[in-house]
Amino acid sequence: MTIKAILFDLGETIFNYGSVDIDALFRQGARLTYDYLRKCAQAAPRLPKFERYHSRHIFSIKWHYFWSILRNREFDCLALLDKKARALGLRLQRSQLEELAWLWYEPLGNTAQIEPDLTTYLKSFRDMSLKLAIISNTFIPGSVLDRHLERFNLLGFFPTRIYSADTIFRKPDRHIYQIALQRLGVLPSEAVMIGDKFREDIRGSASLGINPVYKRGSTNRRKRIPSHIPVIDKIAELPGLIRSWNKSDLPCPLLSDNAVPAGA
Repeated sequence: MTIKAILFDLGETIFNYGSVDIDALFRQGARLTYDYLRKCAQAAPRLPKFERYHSRHIFSIKWHYFWSILRNREFDCLALLDKKARALGLRLQRSQLEELAWLWYEPLGNTAQIEPDLTTYLKSFRDMSLKLAIISNTFIPGSVLDRHLERFNLLGFFPTRIYSADTIFRKPDRHIYQIALQRLGVLPSEAVMIGDKFREDIRGSASLGINPVYKRGSTNRRKRIPSHIPVIDKIAELPGLIRSWNKSDLPCPLLSDNAVPAGA
């Protein structure tokens, strides 16, 4: 079967954040959102002191994130921000809520790097007539991540972007993959999924018949992967892998339960 589409995870696949002090970055983001709300509120009669604001903010995010993992359903970050703003006596427009979300994410976003010559490889995929898509588990609103992709001039390469924040479904739920396949107009066996999470990206895609490719990075070097699953260190290795599959016209390796290593 010929490969016709590539589905990319976002974090640690397209964007490489590496090892970061997430609490410090979230604190920076909280400060940016706090200052933004002060401007929106002007006198801000209900805005508490920053430390109280930050502690409430981070607790709420972590609580909702915990439940999203437990239920495998994403929470609505913009709705949460709107609720918090209203509690402070503020009624913000959607554009303001999206700006609030961006400011909260921006310190983390500033740490992101991409592979050298990534756009060259994405162009090569396009020259191979491959359809490209992003499938990402994230409570960050899609508009924020689109803005970040645009900063790196990557947005145009991914006309199909499936964010769990916009669909509710989280990988490895088959629904989020089915949405992507339907929008791309390809069969599961005609698609490749590349990502750095075994359960979400590899097992989740393979269970639907999509061909998985595991990407190693700074955060998953020690993860044991079944020997028949292709493993790459850089996206630069992907064009040759796909060309070899299409040239041989052989089925790509799929994950089977008996090939899963213990503890994977």
